[in-house]
This record gives sequence, C-alpha cells and structure tokens, in this order.
Amino acid sequence: MLLPGTQMHIITFIFVSIELVIFFYLLIYKLARPDDKTTILNIVLIFLLITYNVTGGLLPDPNLPGSVFIQEVIAYGTGFITPCFFPYYVYKAFGLEKMKFHAFRGVYLCLLLPYFLFVIVYAATNNLEIAKNLLVLPVLYALWIIYSILKAIKYKYRNNFSSKESKEEVAVLFFSITPWIGLPIVSYFNLNQSIEASITNPGFLLLLALQVNRHIKQLRTEHQKLIDSELQLLNWNTNLQKEVDKRTKELEIISEQKTNTFVNLAHETKTPLTLINNYLEEYISNNNPSEELDIVKRNLDKISSDIVNLFDLEKFNKGFAFYNHNLVCNFSEILKDSVILFKQYANGSSIEIKSTIADNIFIQADPLSINRIINNLIENSIKFSNSHSIIEVTLQNDGDTFQFSVKDYGNGIPIDVQAKIFEPYYQITNPKTNTQGMGLGLSIVKKVIDDLNGNIKVISNPKISPGTEMLISLNQYTRVTNETFISKVVSKTVAIPKEELKIEEAFFDEEKQTILIVEDNITMLNYLFKKLSEKYNTYAALNGNDALKKLKELKTLPDLIITDIMMDKLDGYDFAKIISKSSSFSHIPFIFLSSKAAFKDKLQGLKLGAIDYVPKPFSIFELLQKIDSILLYAGKQKRSILGKAFSIVNSNNNHYKKDTSSGAFEQNCELYHLTFREKDIAKLICQGQKYKDISESLFIAERTVTKHAQNIFEKTQVSNKIELINKLA
Repeated sequence: MLLPGTQMHIITFIFVSIELVIFFYLLIYKLARPDDKTTILNIVLIFLLITYNVTGGLLPDPNLPGSVFIQEVIAYGTGFITPCFFPYYVYKAFGLEKMKFHAFRGVYLCLLLPYFLFVIVYAATNNLEIAKNLLVLPVLYALWIIYSILKAIKYKYRNNFSSKESKEEVAVLFFSITPWIGLPIVSYFNLNQSIEASITNPGFLLLLALQVNRHIKQLRTEHQKLIDSELQLLNWNTNLQKEVDKRTKELEIISEQKTNTFVNLAHETKTPLTLINNYLEEYISNNNPSEELDIVKRNLDKISSDIVNLFDLEKFNKGFAFYNHNLVCNFSEILKDSVILFKQYANGSSIEIKSTIADNIFIQADPLSINRIINNLIENSIKFSNSHSIIEVTLQNDGDTFQFSVKDYGNGIPIDVQAKIFEPYYQITNPKTNTQGMGLGLSIVKKVIDDLNGNIKVISNPKISPGTEMLISLNQYTRVTNETFISKVVSKTVAIPKEELKIEEAFFDEEKQTILIVEDNITMLNYLFKKLSEKYNTYAALNGNDALKKLKELKTLPDLIITDIMMDKLDGYDFAKIISKSSSFSHIPFIFLSSKAAFKDKLQGLKLGAIDYVPKPFSIFELLQKIDSILLYAGKQKRSILGKAFSIVNSNNNHYKKDTSSGAFEQNCELYHLTFREKDIAKLICQGQKYKDISESLFIAERTVTKHAQNIFEKTQVSNKIELINKLA
C-alpha cells in the first residue's frame, strides 16, 4: 500500500513520521545538554535514516523531475552513505576501540569505492542489473563488520564479558546494527520497500532505545548526586551556621568582657582624676597661676570629659537610665547661662557668639541632659569655626514645640557623612583646628534627644556655602501655676579653648645644632619647641607639607627631624618617604613620635629609615638624651666622612702641602676663636676646595659658606686663601 501520489510505502511513511518526532526530540535534548557529544551522533544517525527512507521510498518516480538514472544513483547512494556512518558511530558512541580501522578506512575501501564503480558501470551500460553485480564486495564487507563489532565488544569487556551491561550491548548492537550494515545486501537483492523498512528501522529504534535507557540512567545518577550534594551542602551550612553562631557568641562574650573592662577602667579612673583635679585647683588658688599649670589643667579637663562621655555612652548602650526626665526645667535660662560662659572661650579665638533666646521656654527633662546638649553643640561650633567668625545661637517658640539652633560659618559637614557624625567614635578631621575628641559627644546628644522624643537635623552643604547649623526640635512643656522648676544647673561646663601656636624662632646660633619638629598637636608642639630651643636651633611645622616648605626656606639644613605620624594633609610616614627619596634631604636622620604603639607601626617607621620610634606618652628627659646621642653620633660620622674627603683632596692637590690634620692647625683655630663649623670650612679652604664644593660636602647653602669664610678671614686678619693657609696650617 503506497502513500497516495508517491512511490513511498505507508510503512516507510509511518517510520519516517516517528523518526521526525525523535529527530526534533534529540535537537531539544541537545539544546538542554549542549556538552553531550553522544546526542550529536544520534542526531546525525537519525537524519541519515530519515534521508535514506525518504529517498528510498520516493525514488525512482517518473513523475518527479530528473532522469531515472540520477534518481537510482541518489537512492542507492543513501543506502551506502548511511551504513558508512555506523562504524564511526559505534566507535564513538559505544567506545569500541577495535572499530577504529573500519570507521576511518574500511568504509571508504569497501563501501564508497564499490558504490562509485557501481555508478560508473550503470552509467556506461545503462543496465541496473549488471551494475548490481558489483555490490558483492559490500555484501562481504557487511559480514566482516558484523564479526568486527562482536569482536570489539568482547575486547571492550574482556575483563567482565559476562556482565549484564556487556550482554545488553551485544544484543542491542547485533540486532540493531546488523540490518544497517546489511543495507548493501538489501540493495543487492532488491527487496520489497516494506520489507526493507521493516528490517532496517526497528533496528535503529532498538539502538535509540539503548541510548535513551543510558540517558535515563545517567540523569538518575546525576539527580541522585545533586540530591546528595544538596544534603551535604545543607549539612555543611548547618554545621557552618552552628560554628558561626558559636564563634559569634564567643566574640560577643569577649567584646562584652573588653567593654566591661574598659568601662570599669573608666569608672576607676574617675576617682583619681577627681582627686588630682581638686588638688590642682586648690594649688592654683593658693599660688600664682602659671602657663604650665594652665596647660596641665586644660588637658586634665579634657581627659575628664572624655572619660565621662565614654562611661555615659556605655550606660546608654546597656539601657541604664541616669537622667531623671520627670523634672521640669527652664531651657531659656540654662541656655543663657551657658552662652555667657562660652562667650569667654570664644573671645579667646576671636569668635563672636550672637544669641537670640526666647524667654520662658520649659521642657520636661533632666536639666543636666539639657546642659549637655547645649554645651556639646556650642563647643563643637567653636572648635570647627575659623577665627574672626560668628556663631549664632537661637531659641524660639514653635507652638507645642520649640526650636534650638546653633549655626557656625566654618568648613561645613559633607552631606555623605552627616548621618555618620551621630555614630560613636566617628570624628571629622578639621585641618584648621587642633582640638580632637573621641567622637562621643554627638552620639550622646542624639540618644538624649531620642529619649525626649525630639529630633536633630544637620543643615550643611559645603559645596554651596560654608557653615553648619544644628537644628533641634523638642516638645515644649506647659507649666502649671506655682509649679516648681529648675532654672540653674550646678554643673561645670567643660570647654576646650583653642590652643595658640607660640613659636618664636630665635636668632640662628652657629654654635648650636638645628632640629625641625613636625607635630600637629599645638600644645605638644609648643612644649617640644620650648624644651628643645634651650639647647638647639629649633624650627616647627604643623604637618608634612609645612615641613617640606620649611626645609626649602631654612638657611641651613637641620641636623635632626622629629615628626609625629598621624597628621592632616601629609602624615609622618609619607613625609619620611619623600625625605628618603630626596638627594638634598635623605641624609637627615629623623625620629618618629606617635601614639600608635603597635609593633607593626614601629616596624613600619623603622623600615622608612627612622633612627628611633618613640611612643607617646614619653619622658622628655629620655627624649632629650636620645636626641643628644643621635646628634653626637651623626657629628662623629660627619667628621669621619670629612676627614676621608680631606685626605683625597689633599692627595689630588699637591700644590697645597700644608697638613690641616696636625695639632698645630687645631691650636691655631682655637687661637683665633673659630667655631666648630668655621673649623670645618677652614679645613676645606686650606685643601683648595671651592665654596660650591664646600656647600655640597657640608650640606649647607653656598651663601652660608661665603658668610662663614668672611668671618674666618676677619678673625684671622687675612685677605686671601694663601695667607689663611700660611696662618692656620
């Protein structure tokens, strides 16, 4: 029974339809598993099968275009090309190594070559029966292929040939591949199309069934592995979470212990600080005040303030209530008293405080907490304001609430950090001031305001205009007639006034060595400058950038640099790196002073070439002794280098025969009262060196050498170098 209008048998058509469905299924499977190479082989195989069935079923047909010869050649060609693919297929898909010869050579010699001969004979004789006699060789080759497949399977499973998998593979390959390899036999005997389709197609379907079965097993294996992996991962996650929870708990306990230790330390420190502060105040009141005692008092007050803030912040964090907000106080009066006190501090920095304070504004809150809010905001404004600027303090009624505002015209607070300033320990560095706290004040202010159900707002945008306004909104309390309230706060306002730089560089003394101090804490800089100026020519700079400018301005280079590490603009480490790379300054020894006392910080400082690393706090007597030792050693080293240089110059300048290293030269220098520096220069002059060479040897300016030379000539009463040599050498 043929398909209407064609030469294709209905059985062939049914197989083609089934195979088309399988073909598209394999394409979809390949898209889902692009790395599966076996699927490609199956797709090629079924495509060849469909092609063979379509051409074999439709051709030859006189109703189709083309000659009968061409149609027969195409039909027989697909019958040969399809079995040519099978040796390669079983070689790759089933891993039959022994089929390699047939996959790459045998099919060309025993299938394709006879087919081409068949086409030539058929074309020459135009007799299909004569040409079919040439298909004897492919028939014999088909039998050889069947034998080779069995042999290859046996070789593959040589160690376990009786296994279920090997038997399954033998059966399927034998019953499915044999009809395909036998296609030349089918063509030779010219069997009926329905018989031909019934023989070849079920074999392929059986082969496909074997591959599908393998795919199913592989998918089940992979699925089970995925389940096992998920279970293992789940167990790992569970164990990891337990370990994280355990470690987190341990860290929380350690952190709690550290915090408790820190708070206890702060608590224990309050008592001795109170005693020291009271005894100090009593001593100052009974004796004349002095600058030294004022410095001690200010720094003691700062430590006390930091300790109180730290202690109070921890109490806030632990939920302890130490303010009694059931009290009623007069915000207006407390603010007025505070402004009067802060005006005294602000005047010292040429800052004017202008206030607009509405009367009789009451709040239900602990007056100490109100005093703390006021003090912190005004103190911060003074700290971050420029000299000769204005601070505006405003208190105004706003119905059921009131607005308290403190506005300055300093550098302002960038928008991206405004939310962070209320976090504990966060600090904004201010290059124009030197006072630095612990970053606790605003965090405590925020907590107090939250307790009072108020809010605080930061109004600042340095990109548009300078300055910052802190705007606080709080609920106003309506006082009942004759109700008692608090208008005064018995609490000392601690304000840290700006320290003034008290550096007066004295006349340069040729007899003294020179030291440059780089320190951004003005109080510390004033102290070091005062102590070192007693013995050395001392110069000061507030940061690394200022120090580099100072080095270029000095008439003579310093013999030692003492520098802090943590500074604005250019810190100590970067400053030291620049010094070490400069041919003009790299010979200058330097000492690091720092509050960073960790071993890695000290090691980093020494790696940069520092002679010593002195952690704060330090003893000034110990520091002075270290400076003396370093300068003494540097002096000996310099004299040794100069001595060697003199020897070399003396040997190269034979016209100067005078011995400047003799005792007579030293005695003559003493006789004419030459200084240490003048002796060195006189030696080099006597050796015949030019002023420029002398300046490079001694690391001093050429004009300084000229000035010293003039002094030497005046003291020795000579007018030229020859007379000087004759007089000193």
